[in-house]
Amino acid sequence: MTTVPVNPTHDTKLSVIPPLDPTLLVLRPDEIAFLKQQTGIESDEDIKQHVLRVQELAYAVFPYPCIHKFYFTSLKISHFPAYGHLLKMGQERNGALFLDLGCCFGNDARKLAVDGFPVSQILAVDFNAEFWELGNELFGTTTEKCGIRFIPGDAFSSTLLDTTATPVDASSLASIDSLTPLIGHLSAIHASSFFHLFFEDKQALLARRVAALVKREPGSIIFGSHVGAKRKGVFSAKLGEMFCHSPESWTQLWLAVGEEMGVTFDVRAHLASTSADGQVVDVEAQGMGFLEWEVWVV
Repeated sequence: MTTVPVNPTHDTKLSVIPPLDPTLLVLRPDEIAFLKQQTGIESDEDIKQHVLRVQELAYAVFPYPCIHKFYFTSLKISHFPAYGHLLKMGQERNGALFLDLGCCFGNDARKLAVDGFPVSQILAVDFNAEFWELGNELFGTTTEKCGIRFIPGDAFSSTLLDTTATPVDASSLASIDSLTPLIGHLSAIHASSFFHLFFEDKQALLARRVAALVKREPGSIIFGSHVGAKRKGVFSAKLGEMFCHSPESWTQLWLAVGEEMGVTFDVRAHLASTSADGQVVDVEAQGMGFLEWEVWVV
């Protein structure tokens, strides 16, 4: 294993780079079917080799644990309880806009589009545009063919989002190059495996920035999952250390953000031993698990 520097864009410290391990690739039936549908590759073995090749390219960009463990193949968003509501919103709420924040390969946004959410109303954001391009490689498409609007940017940068700006009428996603025009316009925001990249103060700041984007209309939702803990604090994991919220502290954070902004939130959070996409941990032994959460505008 090789010692690595800290990525300057986030707080979580990776202490080592574990070597790639192809035996960790275990694709669920829905993941295999989605990859075959998107790529036109018919053989299970050819799909596996395709995924391994793209993983190697992605790991060279930055060795995130989610790349090491093939989480970029998961269709996590479709396993959240709110997914049915999200699809219905896309069909019934006029002009409903969806943001996948920290999208990486864009697998969740692509799944949402295939399942019927209007593709012209889907936006994906990640700091590293190389991961989005590798998503195009993985799913056999191009940004133009895919149709999803992708914007690269730092979630804490005023270039991506200036929360002090005067809200304006949102134009079409195709015409914007930042999130600022979308302040108060997003009906749904998804953020998974993202908040835990930052320590407590920056998670609070990020929550405020994300909350500024959500539409003040009942049924609008911010949701996702990331590593959490039974009790909030800084934890040492195999690949470094991270700050983890508990369900209680995470709920308190979002209620406080809502109060600051004059918005009433209904926050639902729980610590799971099995994630939405099938990962399993021993919460009792480790004190950590998967914090799955929903923040509803009421």
